[in-house]
Amino acid sequence: MKVGREFNFDASHFLPNYKGKCERVHGHTYRLKVVVEGEPNEKGMVMDFNELKDAVNDAVMGRLDHSNLNEIFENPTAEEIAEWIFKELEKRIPVSSVKLYEGLGKWVLIEK
Repeated sequence: MKVGREFNFDASHFLPNYKGKCERVHGHTYRLKVVVEGEPNEKGMVMDFNELKDAVNDAVMGRLDHSNLNEIFENPTAEEIAEWIFKELEKRIPVSSVKLYEGLGKWVLIEK
């Protein structure tokens, strides 16, 4: 069974290996969808939504929200950020997938 939760964060970045407008500093409002998978526990839940929120906030949101992503990532593409998020969450929760939207209609999906 799968359950998920959505998050939003704002951050700035530039792409150092890119020729075009994204080589300049700019910002995005990112949307993050996190899905965990497992069997319901004795309370009938795969994971409590508040526990999921706390895990995501502790693992990644505190570092990413209102940050300059170039201070965290060498080349902060949506792909690199999503992969990092997945790996950080995988250490803490039974993450099944991460979908990161960079603005409207542009996204990266990483699945286990």
